[in-house]
Amino acid sequence: KMAKLNIDAVIAAAQNEEEYIGFCLACGAEAYDVEPDARRYECEECGKEKVYGAQEILLMTIGA
Repeated sequence: KMAKLNIDAVIAAAQNEEEYIGFCLACGAEAYDVEPDARRYECEECGKEKVYGAQEILLMTIGA
């Protein structure tokens, strides 16, 4: 099951050129120092390997 993410927050994170931000698809937590194309990084909040970079999430949603 995928956490409900705020698409506006994902877009803002993708446009942020100063920080690399990702999101956990399991619990919805924000993650920092995450490469834009990151996939399956470990979440510091829930421990699941479901952290994806913001740009990667946008690409996934466009293709869905």
